[in-house]
Amino acid sequence: MTNQRGVALLLVLWVLALLGTLLAGLLGWVHPQNRQALWQRQQTQALLAAEAGVEMAVLAQLDRDPQRHWKTDGQAHALRFDQASLAVSLTSEAGKLDVNAAPAESFARLLRACGSSAEQSGQLSQALTQRRGDKRPPLRSIEEVRELPAMDQRLYQCASAHLTLWSGLPAPVAGQASPWLRQALNLPRGSGAATQAGPVITVQSRATLPGGFSKTLSVTLLLNPSKEGVRPYRVLRWQE
Repeated sequence: MTNQRGVALLLVLWVLALLGTLLAGLLGWVHPQNRQALWQRQQTQALLAAEAGVEMAVLAQLDRDPQRHWKTDGQAHALRFDQASLAVSLTSEAGKLDVNAAPAESFARLLRACGSSAEQSGQLSQALTQRRGDKRPPLRSIEEVRELPAMDQRLYQCASAHLTLWSGLPAPVAGQASPWLRQALNLPRGSGAATQAGPVITVQSRATLPGGFSKTLSVTLLLNPSKEGVRPYRVLRWQE
C-alpha cells in the first residue's frame, strides 16, 4: 500500500512538472505575441496620424485664400491629430536639381558638395550623361541614381535629398532651393515668398505617439487645384 502511494505521488509530481513546463512555454510564446501586437498597433496608429498630416498640408495648399498657404521652406508646422504630435513641412520640387534636365556639371558640383572626390564626381556625371543618352527613357525614380557606377550609399543619401524628377528645369529655382543647395550650386540668393512653389511639392510628416513611437512619411505630390471632379492631387513618390 505504501509503495502504491509513493508511485502515485511521483506520478502527480511528474504531471505537475509537465504542466509547469507547458505553462512556461505558453507564457514564453504569448509575451512575444503581445509585444508584436502592440508594435503593430502603434505602427498603424502612427502611420495613420502621419497620413493625416499629409492631408492637412494638402488642404492648406488647396485653400482658395493664398494667405493660408504654407511656405515651402522646409520649416515644420506643429500640429495635433488624435493623441499624436505632428511635425509637417513642405518643400518645392522646383527648388531641387532635376536629374533629367540639369547639366551633368551641376550634378557633379552637388556630389562634390556631398563630399565626393573630383574623380568620383566626374565618373558619376559621365555615367549620368550616358544614362540620359539618345533613345534612352528618362529616369523614372530617384533610386535609379543609386545604380550609377561609382555611387555609394553615403553619397546617395546626401545627394538624393536635393534631387527631383519633376521640375523639368535646368537649374533649381533659387527662391525655393535650400540654403545648402544654393551654396553648392552657387545659385543667386532668392526670396521664397517671391517665387511660386509650382504644382509639385514634397510633404514630410512625422507623427509621434505619447509613448515616443514615431513614424515619418515623405510624399511627393502633384497638386490639381483647378480640376473639378477629380482627386485634387496625385502621388508621385511615397517613402516611409
